[in-house]
Amino acid sequence: MRFGLDTPLSLAAGEKIAATLHKAFAMETVGDLLNHYPRRYASHGELTPIRGLPIGEQVTIVAEVISATDRRMKNRPGTLQEVVISDGAGRMTLTFFKQPWRLRELLPGRRGIFAGKVTRFRETLQFSHPDYQLFGDDDSVDAKTWVNKPIPIYPATAAVTSWQIRKVVNTVLDDLGEIEDPLPPDFAVAEGCLDARSAVIGIHRPSDLTEAKVAQRTLRLHEALLMQTALLQQREFVRMMSATKRPGGSLLERFDAALPFELTPDQREVGDRVAEDLVGDWPMNRLVQGEVGSGKTLVALRAMLQVAQSGGQSALIAPTEVLAAQHLRSIAKALGPQLAPELMPTLLTGQMPAKDRRKAALRVASGQALIVVGTHALLSETTQFADLGLVVVDEQHRFGVEQRETLRAKGSSPHALVLTATPIPRTVAMTVFGDLDISTIRTMPAGRAGISTFVAPIAEKPGWFARVWDRAAEEVAQGRQVFVVCAAIDADKGSGGEEGDAAPPVEGEATGPRWGVVQVAALLDRHPLFADLRVSTLHGKMHADEKDATMRSFADGEIDVLIATTVIEVGVDVPNASTMIILEADRFGVSQLHQLRGRVGRGGVPGLCLLVTESEPGTPARERVEAVAETLDGFRLAEVDLELRGEGDVLGDAQSGVRSSLRLLRVVADAELIQRARAEAEDILNHDPTLDAHPALAAAVARRVTQDERAALGKS
Repeated sequence: MRFGLDTPLSLAAGEKIAATLHKAFAMETVGDLLNHYPRRYASHGELTPIRGLPIGEQVTIVAEVISATDRRMKNRPGTLQEVVISDGAGRMTLTFFKQPWRLRELLPGRRGIFAGKVTRFRETLQFSHPDYQLFGDDDSVDAKTWVNKPIPIYPATAAVTSWQIRKVVNTVLDDLGEIEDPLPPDFAVAEGCLDARSAVIGIHRPSDLTEAKVAQRTLRLHEALLMQTALLQQREFVRMMSATKRPGGSLLERFDAALPFELTPDQREVGDRVAEDLVGDWPMNRLVQGEVGSGKTLVALRAMLQVAQSGGQSALIAPTEVLAAQHLRSIAKALGPQLAPELMPTLLTGQMPAKDRRKAALRVASGQALIVVGTHALLSETTQFADLGLVVVDEQHRFGVEQRETLRAKGSSPHALVLTATPIPRTVAMTVFGDLDISTIRTMPAGRAGISTFVAPIAEKPGWFARVWDRAAEEVAQGRQVFVVCAAIDADKGSGGEEGDAAPPVEGEATGPRWGVVQVAALLDRHPLFADLRVSTLHGKMHADEKDATMRSFADGEIDVLIATTVIEVGVDVPNASTMIILEADRFGVSQLHQLRGRVGRGGVPGLCLLVTESEPGTPARERVEAVAETLDGFRLAEVDLELRGEGDVLGDAQSGVRSSLRLLRVVADAELIQRARAEAEDILNHDPTLDAHPALAAAVARRVTQDERAALGKS
């Protein structure tokens, strides 16, 4: 029989194989299998560089057997088989226990594909009990063709190897039926694309790399068009909903009149757009991005006042208890003694005493509290609103769409305002937030003293480590305060930062952080210059009350040096803090370093950021750190972050649906292609909003964006 993309994998490949692939990759259909594209291509005549293979990762390589030995083990019965493979420059060892028959296969001179987890033993890279497939001697195949024919290398797991996936793919391709082309014919011709079936075969079974590249480009365009169509459809779905109009009035006028400063041009422009959205025919769905301290929260507060004018409530959800508490204090302070009693800003968090939480929940449910600030406690079933008109999500990357939807569902199509201090590159915004209206605040309020950033490369200049602490003490002597940020709470116990915030170890490095909050506190406790200084610690495992009390003390100037994890990354505002010391800075991403740096230089005190690193010059880790030191432009750094780390890391996995499942598409390299796909999608939907005249595109979107994913898109 001929297989279509919707054919169950169990029918096309057998129940056992289908079950294995479902467990490993959640595959259910032939389309799921064929959308599992090769990660790269190798060739029989090309060996994979062994030097630099990442320790601890599952990899697939092409190499040649150099030697194979069989020896008795010293401390237990049986023999150990050691096989040395090489790429001509580097070597690694394959080890097998009690499997002497392996030596009859792994003969010197044989080449093949080897897959396993990279470990290091006595300074030598090693695979223990790897899977492998040796190249055969098939005289019926032309030697040149055989050597140059691409070998697809698939994303694999320890349980399912690349060549096992390849075998199943080839079985399915042998009986693959016709595939309807989702690209409109004129668009496909203009872009020089293959037909859909040829592209699928060409990417999995190319005769040469040129064919593979043409197939990849065609399928990237498929992916871009499907994504943009789904995002634009979702935008239209939101605009089909009805929303309660929230016109402004005296509350906002009184607030603006009492402001002790002028709004920046960007704050006023973005605020005007938000104000227009709140009286529109459909719910606002706007993302506001801007640098730390650019005034995003002020824009959100003015929107809350506009909603409150008609008795509507606003809920601001923040990622941490510390940040939620600070938001409440800053909102109450901004409202002042005249407006605060009218709006009754209320805090609701999970770690509040039960009595206080019940009182807060009652004020929210009764509608007394027109502004509600909280953490995940706002998502609780017991938290109810009288008239939820606006949902504000602070630092959107900390929340999944399910969490945001849970909050929005507590109102009747409430407006949504998403804030982020992590600048989003244009290409990412178009790809990931294509259904949102996006506003940007670029100008900063006047009066900022600025920040100077320096790299302290202690691997090359060990003396600089001591100088860092001298510099911190000098700042405190001038009446200023210092942050020290660590990638772990306790490095000796291997505890990470806040919810995995610290970046993974540097490539090729198996060890964890050397400096945690505990270790730095012990170091400074012994340091003579810190004997009379007030030093405290802050991290995510502390009780909420203790965290809040510590942060209040620091803000009030009662703490000189605060040693913390990234719990202080967003929102914490201490104008007298002048210095940010980030230890093992290479363990953090570019955007995160920029966020942390933004905690200082917020008032009239000049900011100093010291990025301490042991990473070697020229490594990706060092490049990240140096990029941050070179510019204060968060938007430029967002582009650098994307280039260095790839969108998979930048986007994260909190987003559901097509947003987190880019397969071939790369938002930097394919920016122009994505723009053309978006323009084509807009044109298609303008003339055919239900895709009745484009059934193949409609089917492809439905296949790629499942009902659950469609719902997830709708929740964002």
